[in-house]
Amino acid sequence: MEETAAISLEPGRHDHPAAAPSEHDAEPPDVRLTGLRKTYGEVVAVAGIDLEIARGEFFTLLGPSGSGKTTTLRMIAGFEDPDAGTVELGGQEVTGIPPYDRQVNTVFQDYALFPHMTVGANVEYGMRVQGVPKDERRARAAEALDMVRLSGYEARKPSELSGGQRQRVALARAIVNRPRVLLLDEPLGALDLKLREQMQIELKGIQGDVGITFIYVTHDQDEALTMSNRIAVFNDGRVEQVGAPAEIYERPANPFVTGFVGVSNTLERDGRRFTVRPEKIRLLDDDSDAAGLRTERGVVREVAYAGMVTRYLVTLEAGGELQVVRQNLETSSSEALEQRGRQVTVGWRPDQAVAVQEQTRGEESQ
Repeated sequence: MEETAAISLEPGRHDHPAAAPSEHDAEPPDVRLTGLRKTYGEVVAVAGIDLEIARGEFFTLLGPSGSGKTTTLRMIAGFEDPDAGTVELGGQEVTGIPPYDRQVNTVFQDYALFPHMTVGANVEYGMRVQGVPKDERRARAAEALDMVRLSGYEARKPSELSGGQRQRVALARAIVNRPRVLLLDEPLGALDLKLREQMQIELKGIQGDVGITFIYVTHDQDEALTMSNRIAVFNDGRVEQVGAPAEIYERPANPFVTGFVGVSNTLERDGRRFTVRPEKIRLLDDDSDAAGLRTERGVVREVAYAGMVTRYLVTLEAGGELQVVRQNLETSSSEALEQRGRQVTVGWRPDQAVAVQEQTRGEESQ
């Protein structure tokens, strides 16, 4: 892999993933979206968003179905023209330029491989269309297949591969063309859960190896938190929050982000609304464990044993319910289920309670 990495598959690769773009950086962001808007009849798909994505980032567009994330990706790719606003790649405006003249490639959920071609021919196809000499095509295809851990598969047909292997071929075909930006539209959606989780780790590793900017669309919060340098949370065609995974999860900007990213508990006490994540809450054995904690009494209404953890739903005496997650370090399923109906004390540190701000429109954090 050391020699492979030395043959750069993209212009100006970085050895380290980029953090948030800085206004002091001389290099322009790989992608800049300004006032981007798209409507379909009376439906507003994208409502004037602004985003900057730095060179070498793994940047995820996260949101529910219909939130505008895929439409945004398609406008970056050139498959859709915006009604207003601009798209820039590497500091150059590309709004209105067709997809084949942009330095981007797209990986789709359905792989889009040619079934009659071998793996090697699929990976070489784009280069063959561009007139790249045969020897160079073979060398670059072999390098790309090595990066996705498919060396030796050149002579196989797509029908002879697993779903995960076909997705890797699609990825190799995209990165071999040396795009500035790689766009991925829910590429793992067709895979089963275990393979999906494995591919998340591998995909992040591949992105780090090749250094290309990845823009990834998903509705899966765990997927976004696992792979991304930064995440933009979409809702109703707008960007609700942009930040690193820990910032999005630990400090959600508004009620939508709080409810959409992960599981959250929202309570109101003394006119103040706040949220606490389930894993931050402790089930206390006695009051001696409560030092420094905000505590409340309640009754365990439901218990769900899930192997590594148990989930408890606690109805509070002061009103409201909390979901609590506890690791099963020494707890069996029968012991966990015996907690149902018992009175308990729950507690959390005051700094783990995040104030819930009122939902605002037209503000897009970056």
